[in-house]
Amino acid sequence: MKRNIILFFVILFGFVLQTTLFQTLSFGGISPNILIIITVSYGFMHGKKCGMVVGFICGLLMDIFYGSVLGFYALVYLYIGAANGVFHSIFYQDDIKLPLVLILVSDFAYSFTCYILLYLLRGRFDFIFYFRKIIVPEIVYTIFVTVFIYPCILLLNRTTDDVERGDNKVV
Repeated sequence: MKRNIILFFVILFGFVLQTTLFQTLSFGGISPNILIIITVSYGFMHGKKCGMVVGFICGLLMDIFYGSVLGFYALVYLYIGAANGVFHSIFYQDDIKLPLVLILVSDFAYSFTCYILLYLLRGRFDFIFYFRKIIVPEIVYTIFVTVFIYPCILLLNRTTDDVERGDNKVV
């Protein structure tokens, strides 16, 4: 129960960070995708089911506040969470390389899917421009921010695991 409450506040805090602070710190209109970091991290740490739930909630928040169709982002984030949940079996807490690669691939998949379904189907065929000016800068910025956010999520996860096991010592 405590884990679910903490997870809710992590998602809410990530959404607020993404839509307020990082919008003001955007470079050329590009800001990092904090909700992808949270979705991938929880899917990777806790498995497919948790990744799907976290992805759905993150996507639903995006749909409610920024989407034109309810459920589009929820479905995209849900699939990203499920895909990253597959890697739960090789989760190793002290390794940051695999989560960085997973977040990079997931952010690319998210941006590419959004391009296909939101721009290409409307007749906007300039993929090279979209790739160079939007996808690559967002991926780089997201990976840079991941280096600072992922350890915080990992520390929160370890602390929650310790509390659930009944250990009195924290970190």
